[in-house]
Amino acid sequence: MRIRFFYQLLISHISILILAFLILSLSFSHFVESYIFQNKVEELEGYGDQILTELTVRMEGNEQFLAEYTHLLDTRHIKYILFNYEGKVIYPKLQSSPLIQLTEAEWAEIYKGNKVSVKHDIKRFGQEVSLVAIPLMKGDHLTGGILLLSPITGTMKMITQLNKFLLYTIVISLSASILISLIFSKTLIKRIKDIRNAASMISAGNYDVNVPESSIDEIGQLARDFNKMAAKLKESHEEIERLENRRRKFIADVSHEMRTPLTTISGLAEGIKNQLIPEKEIEKGMILIDREAKRLIRLVNENLDYEKIRSNQLKLDKIEINLLEVLEVVKEQLNIQAVDKSNQILVQCDEHIMIFADYDRIIQIIINIVKNSNQFTENGLIFLRGIENETKTVIEIEDTGIGIDPEEIESIWHRFYKADVSRTGEAFGEFGIGLSIVKQLVQLHNGKIEVCSEKGIGTKFTITFPK
Repeated sequence: MRIRFFYQLLISHISILILAFLILSLSFSHFVESYIFQNKVEELEGYGDQILTELTVRMEGNEQFLAEYTHLLDTRHIKYILFNYEGKVIYPKLQSSPLIQLTEAEWAEIYKGNKVSVKHDIKRFGQEVSLVAIPLMKGDHLTGGILLLSPITGTMKMITQLNKFLLYTIVISLSASILISLIFSKTLIKRIKDIRNAASMISAGNYDVNVPESSIDEIGQLARDFNKMAAKLKESHEEIERLENRRRKFIADVSHEMRTPLTTISGLAEGIKNQLIPEKEIEKGMILIDREAKRLIRLVNENLDYEKIRSNQLKLDKIEINLLEVLEVVKEQLNIQAVDKSNQILVQCDEHIMIFADYDRIIQIIINIVKNSNQFTENGLIFLRGIENETKTVIEIEDTGIGIDPEEIESIWHRFYKADVSRTGEAFGEFGIGLSIVKQLVQLHNGKIEVCSEKGIGTKFTITFPK
């Protein structure tokens, strides 16, 4: 059988309260009862000692003294009896002089000279009383004693009334506790239900949830952590959707890019094989096949590089390299492509500047960026600068091209991203993966890369390497 958490919580609270009240009430009642009876016994002992002392020192006038004490104690509802060593009543005078009613154990204590006190007796004297018996000794021999009795009917009524008030207090306190527990329990259950409902929404794929937070208890902290988790899940879900969209776009782009060179290669090979291409055009066709094959190789290599970086399989062999030589090599490799677009590559770097990097990868980084600059620049300039200070080496690649929209600057580092989706030709970037590789290669060198651009004026990439 399933018991709701609300009832479990309520039952546990009420059980603890009932147990606490019962223990407190019983302890308090027992303490008060013992305290009252103890006071009564001490009062009787005081009067008994006083009477016996007076009788011991007086030589005459005992009857008058006892009568006065009888009158005094009657006002306090206390009776006393003087008895001899045999236990016979000698005061007040009785016709038959009966024995006082003490048990054998009590008489044994009396004969030893010890006081006997009974806080609550309900049998021997026809009513509930407290009694004290005090012996009068002469040496080791009992000569008599005094027995004092005090009815405790009023005391018992007071104790009964006190217990009744305690019962009323318990009932009222429990009622109030149940009401308060009910209110707090319902509030607690509501907060738990809010988190549960939010969890159900997340499991259904809805990440736009927000649980009310507070800092007063652990549930409030749980709600805050839950909201952080939901935000992270939403962010991850959006990132997955973005990557999925880019993956689809990438597959479409790659399929398109691979189809074109493969079709060209296949068509030219078929034409050469069947001698459908004139002899003078064969060399031109072979050049075209070579270019398209290299285009396919570049596509494959870029993806392999990206996966190696992502899986931490790419190892760097860093050495001290002359930066001017690196920039000159890049200029030489890309100069033909720049001339095709009427661009000019300018190198500005001191001969002594050194950079601590992997040679092949630093070449790859700069070539990727310069190719990107060349693709988006016509009849312009591309500057390759080398700068250094005591702690770092800086490479700046600046062009006078069309620039990048400010809202697109952060997106250019994403895999599969293209700055202008309407430009699908080779001149404007084939695969949208080069800059993603560039950023990760820079980070593997413990460096950082930044870009600033202004639409219609140009773009500048700044790469910083530690020395």
